[in-house]
Amino acid sequence: MRDVRPLRARKPAKPKMEDAPSLPPKEPAPPKPAAKTAVPAPAPPPKPNPPPELAIGRIADVDKRLAERLRRGQLPIEGKLDLHGLTQEEAHDQLAGFIAISQKQGRRCILVVTGKGLWREGAGILREMVPRWLNERPNRARVLAVTQAQPQHGGAGALYILLKRLREGEAKGDSR
Repeated sequence: MRDVRPLRARKPAKPKMEDAPSLPPKEPAPPKPAAKTAVPAPAPPPKPNPPPELAIGRIADVDKRLAERLRRGQLPIEGKLDLHGLTQEEAHDQLAGFIAISQKQGRRCILVVTGKGLWREGAGILREMVPRWLNERPNRARVLAVTQAQPQHGGAGALYILLKRLREGEAKGDSR
C-alpha cells in the first residue's frame, strides 16, 4: 500500500467540435409561448347568480316547513305596514324604509297591507306594484319570500314578507 497514490480530480471533458465552425456565443432565446398541453390560465370566478324574481306565492330558497308556515300565516308577524291611502311614490318610499328598518331590527316576518283595490278595476295599483318594488334593489337583497296573507290578516289585500337574516359581522343597514 506504500506505492498507492490518490487519483487526481478529473476535469469534465469538453465536447469535441472538430467539424463545427466556431460561432459566436448565442444570446438566450426569448421565452417560448406555452405549449397547448400546458395548464390553461384559471378562469375568472363565475358571477353569482341573481336571486330568482319574487312572485306572490312562489317561494324559493326557503325550506318546506318554513314556507308552509309562512303560507298558513303561522309565523309571528313582527311588523305591519298599511299602505292604504298613499300615493305610489309615498307607498314605494314607505315600503323600502320599512323593509330596511325591519331587517336591521332582526324581524323575519312582516305584513304589508296594500288593499284589494276597486273590484271594477281588477287589482289595486298598490297590490300590483308592491311585488315589483320588492324585486328592486335594495329590497330584493333583503327579502326571501312573499305570499298572500290569510283572511284573518287581510287576505288578498295583504302580503306576508319573509326577510333575510342579517349575517353576523355584516354591518347593520349594509345588507346586500
